[in-house]
Amino acid sequence: MSTDEIRAFVLESLTEMNYSVADVTDDTPLGPAGVDLESLALAELGVRAEERFGVRFDDDEAELLGTMTVGEFTAALAARIASAPAAGH
Repeated sequence: MSTDEIRAFVLESLTEMNYSVADVTDDTPLGPAGVDLESLALAELGVRAEERFGVRFDDDEAELLGTMTVGEFTAALAARIASAPAAGH
């Protein structure tokens, strides 16, 4: 899975969640002063990633999503996917 595919998933998810991605870059924060996701939207993005890629985020990590940029979240997701077991969950 390439980071471009993961980034496309993130942007598509944000669009489906009714957030504008017109000016979003890898340096755009997910939380305040950026995409401006609130805690429920951050949780939804995390759940979407878990369901799509078969990875898990614990509660502490979910809270950190709001401090990440789009690029940092994409990279963290890519690393999580790369280290996930290939078969079974």
